Amino acid sequence: MSSLYAVVDPATGETLSEYPTITDGELQAAVASASEAFEGWSRRVPVADRAKLIARVAELHTERREALAEIAVREMGKPLEQALGEVDFAAAIYQYYVDNGETFLADEPIELSDGTGSAFVRRAGIGVLLGIMPWNFPYYQVARFAGPNIVAGNTILLKHAPQCPESAVAMQEIFEQAASELGAPAGVYVNIFASNEQIAEVIADPRVQGVSVTGSERAGAAVAELAGKHLKKVVLEMGGSDPFILLSTDDLDATVQDAVNARLDNNGQSCNAAKRFVVIDGLYEEFAKKFTEVFTAVQPAPPMADGTELGPLSSSAAAERLGEQVDRAVEQGATVLAAGSRSGNYFGPTVLADVTPEMDAYREEFFGPVAALYRVRSEEEAVKLANDTPFGLGSYVYTTDQEQALRVADAIDAGMVWINLVLGDAAELPFGGVKRSGSGREMGRFALEEFVNKKLIRIAG
Repeated sequence: MSSLYAVVDPATGETLSEYPTITDGELQAAVASASEAFEGWSRRVPVADRAKLIARVAELHTERREALAEIAVREMGKPLEQALGEVDFAAAIYQYYVDNGETFLADEPIELSDGTGSAFVRRAGIGVLLGIMPWNFPYYQVARFAGPNIVAGNTILLKHAPQCPESAVAMQEIFEQAASELGAPAGVYVNIFASNEQIAEVIADPRVQGVSVTGSERAGAAVAELAGKHLKKVVLEMGGSDPFILLSTDDLDATVQDAVNARLDNNGQSCNAAKRFVVIDGLYEEFAKKFTEVFTAVQPAPPMADGTELGPLSSSAAAERLGEQVDRAVEQGATVLAAGSRSGNYFGPTVLADVTPEMDAYREEFFGPVAALYRVRSEEEAVKLANDTPFGLGSYVYTTDQEQALRVADAIDAGMVWINLVLGDAAELPFGGVKRSGSGREMGRFALEEFVNKKLIRIAG
């Protein structure tokens, strides 16, 4: 029987390493360790001490960036240059909370309407948090969960994706080293290679106070149901089918390149990638022609090779699912403007058009290098189509009319709107969605608000 946690190289299909699932006894010890670290250290030391720990974590990511990046390439096929960028981004996220944690967590005075004395709100960690992380950004996803929450005074149990055990161990080692050097308990951050059944037990454990999930709708719904049953706070970041709305442009070539970049990042396996390209009628034909040319000029290549922009999909299951989705869209009547080659887990850029509401493809998320083009006659039609999806994560609006840009931004059902730019994520910018894309926010100041006790303290005059 193969292990649940294993590194299977997407480029070759070879199983490189396997890791045993945690035993029930080890899991209980892990929860106890995190709980004791919270009670004995995290809730007792000042923010500055917790920030020093995260500062060292950031440094260690930078020091080990090449080794960490190569692990991500092995685990999920990310092109090496992008993997290096991800490690750097993770380090920047940790550092952001080091630099800003004390300010964001400072006591907040409240002006009293009546009576004497004073009142303020003090933010404090609530305890042990469980993070359930996906495979597509093995370091960045963990950083945006663990960084702010450890600085806020919580401790972390981290269940990584089954195909990312090597990066999970690498991060565990980084946190352990940082904790050891600074005299903090190792239980501040504990990796757990747990099964779904074991995770249900963790959520039920009264020592665990909150859960954060990034992943599929199915996973998010299952965890949210359990969390609700046990009255635990939950943050959900799930899928997306983000629209890229083009209404006008001064430079179609640059807009096309942005559109391609927004679809191909991370081998097309990004929740907030542009996936549906909604183009005004007057620009549609030229956009479709140029987009297809530029998009298909990028072809799959080995992820460790210099200059690779598109590596393999993360697994055979991912490649099979994407292929099945495309084939079904074609069977149901979609037009294929470009059919990507398929070989093993390598999946070439594919462009679909004439997708209608009757087709499955109209409301599905395509997690890979597949783009769907839509023609619209007006701003109103563009907004209606953009919102006609179960998801509401990100969105992109391209227009030369600033008033139109903000008007469309207000009308779009999404957690994020990017106007005339793509790939603009940064540590200070909140990330999250609405509808079936989830609830809650990560990154920026808002990440520190999710799992803290905003404790009112009123003092008599």
